[in-house]
Amino acid sequence: MSSTLDSLPPALAKIVQRFQRASEPKRRYEQLLWYAQKLNEFPEVDKLPENRVPGCVSQVYITAVLNDGKVVFGGDSDSQLTKGLVGLLVEGLDGLTPTQIVQLTPDFIQATGLNVSLTPSRANGFYNIFKTMQKKALECKLDLPN
Repeated sequence: MSSTLDSLPPALAKIVQRFQRASEPKRRYEQLLWYAQKLNEFPEVDKLPENRVPGCVSQVYITAVLNDGKVVFGGDSDSQLTKGLVGLLVEGLDGLTPTQIVQLTPDFIQATGLNVSLTPSRANGFYNIFKTMQKKALECKLDLPN
């Protein structure tokens, strides 16, 4: 488990450790709700089909822009717990380069213990949100001048 943490970007490693310390599901849910509250306001104009995360029961939207070579994410969901998953990922991945994001493996999801606490459809949604963020980061990278 620690080898997974060592390979993670610092912000994401800190989040994983925070969830590992929350042994019972109720604490993990409380942390997710906290991440939901931390998310910046998501503009209605960005709630477009191309920003929607596929394979999620909830309505989930993700945007990504490149700022000085680093990806800055935005996100929202109509479900508070799912919004917390978005907030967790935004906090963990914001400010990384597209390459760093694309090279991440979803192993950290298991390391948080959330896959056990979440319903199967939410756990799958968590994975889909992560994959969408990787796809958006890759699109940012492709937009870079060579």
